[in-house]
Amino acid sequence: MNLTFHLLSRIALAALICLIATAVYLLYQTDRQSKRKTRITAESIDKQLELQLQRIDVGFDRPTRFPDLQLWTETTSAPGVCVRFNSPNNDFTRSICNGAQLPSRIRPNGFARMYRWGFDPGLEVVRKISFNGQDYGSIIVAPDAELEIARAWEKFRDLLGLSALTVSAVCLLVYSTISRALRPAHRIVRCHSMSSKGDLSVRLPPFELIEWQRTGTAINQLAANQQQLLSERAELTRKLISAQEEERRFLARELHDELGQCLAAINAIAASIAQTAERQCPGLVPEANNVSRIGEHMMGLVRGLLMRLRSPDIDDLVLAASLNSLVAGWNARCGGSIHYRLIIRGNCDLLPEPVATAIFRIVQECLTNIAKHSAATSATVTLEIAGESIRLLIEDDGCADQLPFADNPGLGWSGIRERVAALGGQLTLATRQPSGLKVQVTVPFQPSVTLHT
Repeated sequence: MNLTFHLLSRIALAALICLIATAVYLLYQTDRQSKRKTRITAESIDKQLELQLQRIDVGFDRPTRFPDLQLWTETTSAPGVCVRFNSPNNDFTRSICNGAQLPSRIRPNGFARMYRWGFDPGLEVVRKISFNGQDYGSIIVAPDAELEIARAWEKFRDLLGLSALTVSAVCLLVYSTISRALRPAHRIVRCHSMSSKGDLSVRLPPFELIEWQRTGTAINQLAANQQQLLSERAELTRKLISAQEEERRFLARELHDELGQCLAAINAIAASIAQTAERQCPGLVPEANNVSRIGEHMMGLVRGLLMRLRSPDIDDLVLAASLNSLVAGWNARCGGSIHYRLIIRGNCDLLPEPVATAIFRIVQECLTNIAKHSAATSATVTLEIAGESIRLLIEDDGCADQLPFADNPGLGWSGIRERVAALGGQLTLATRQPSGLKVQVTVPFQPSVTLHT
């Protein structure tokens, strides 16, 4: 959940709890005030009737006028109250009401039921009328329940309006404050997203809040350390690849100069033995031919190793010619089962030797994988050199239908990734429809930049 809305929901929940508690207290106080007014009214009428009895007792008033409730209606200010007088034997009753008009806005039925359930509005108050030890009857004061409910609803409605206005203002203030305070979080997320895509040069600016300052400083330091580690790793990879290529040159030269010469000498000696044996010992001729065949087989193996270690095209030809020779060789070896095609756009002569060698090795490894694992019928190698970038795309229509590969990708893909990382490029693998693999390599191209040896 969004942090801003999470905090706002908590504030709204706390406001709702406070509103419920305040509403309960308000309705409780309203009920107490109504009952208190009823008691006060009953006490006032009691005193007025006692005063009338005193006047009757001294002859200042007539007994037939008792009880005189008209004085209460002239002096009271409590509307919505009915007063009833009952004689001791309930043979005489007199009542009077001080009417009141209900508010124009009718209260909801649900509120009325809730208020009746919780507070019992319209509760009557009964007081005995006695004078000189004689019981003259009782006074019953009954407030109007509907009027009490209407007054309670007016106060509750006013409380709701004030609470809604207050909570809305507080939520708006909190939302604007939290949004401003959390604004650095969005910048941190964008910075992290760019860093995850490989752009480690992005840095966070200083923030106002000290907590965000510490977070930004830690993230900037982490990005700087990671950028330095990746730079050192890329430099080490370049050196390792250069050392590997140098080792390949050395091994190829040794195989060609030493082992190749020895095998050539063995073949020459075997041919000489065969010629001599034909004249002097014909039985040795088959053995001499066997030695010659073994030597030719070993010579073929050595030539294959030489091509694998260091193709002469890399040293003797430019990248375009080397790739054409490589593709032609694979077409010849596959015998038509896989058709390889090469497309070159741009000037390969602009590439420095280490970059050209890396591109050649990547193509060589991908074509080897296609021949061994893809079960493809066609493959296309597209090399584009434009502006300041190199784009290499190798596609086949083989059996690959999902990524990552279910089996162990082996050392070939690791070597390709290391070469691409050493060039500061990006490697992307994707499947084709309905099946097949697409390998895309993008390398920034600076003709003046060369790999360190």
